[in-house]
Amino acid sequence: MDWSFYAVAIPAVIILGVGKGGFAGIGMVALPLMALAMPPLKAASIMLPILVVQDLVGAWAYRRTWDRRNLAILVPGAAAGVLCGYLLAAKLPTGVVEATLGLISILFGGQQMALALGSRRQRARRATTLLGLACGAGSGFTSMIAHAGAPPFQLYTIPQRLPRDVFVGTSVIFFTVVNWMKTGPYILLGEINRENLLLSLGLMPLAIASAWLGVFLVRRTGGRVFYMIIFGLMILVGVRLLVRGLSSL
Repeated sequence: MDWSFYAVAIPAVIILGVGKGGFAGIGMVALPLMALAMPPLKAASIMLPILVVQDLVGAWAYRRTWDRRNLAILVPGAAAGVLCGYLLAAKLPTGVVEATLGLISILFGGQQMALALGSRRQRARRATTLLGLACGAGSGFTSMIAHAGAPPFQLYTIPQRLPRDVFVGTSVIFFTVVNWMKTGPYILLGEINRENLLLSLGLMPLAIASAWLGVFLVRRTGGRVFYMIIFGLMILVGVRLLVRGLSSL
């Protein structure tokens, strides 16, 4: 593929790896970046094997710090969401996927930037089972169509004010399970093929290194400035995708 693929794929994989290493949410920048050079579903299929390998790094690093109750509630909902995403991914026009991904990126980037700028700490709230099932389903659905499952997951877990490592560990384990759930549907869609797998394999060493880089960084920095830069980029890329997706409809 031409230089434009690698111009977006290399930074996308690095960002994805840092996200998998612990900076939960910033990996959402990766697919919008890759989707600037190719159809979103193709970009997502190239990224899925990379995600699965990076998940192994994150799961090992945070294997002792995750919340069982949250996972027991979120995972069943996610299974239903992945199924719905598969049924729609086979039918949705590319423009709809691009516009949806762009809107998700803008909303989530804006939400996270607002949270980063806020200085008042809210009290922890106990999460309800019904909300968890709904957020799990939303996370599974958006993860299936756009690898963008972080917003619903964080909507459920952030108000609980979990300790940093428990929050990160729960996120890593949850998306490890979700990404394995997505593998079968992506094969059925015909998107995990020889060409895409070769591209994934070519990026794999960088993917593993960047995941360990994420683990290193999250344990040594609060990351506020880093978050602001990443989510600012997410908003800009989201606007570009939203405009392009709407114009193609």
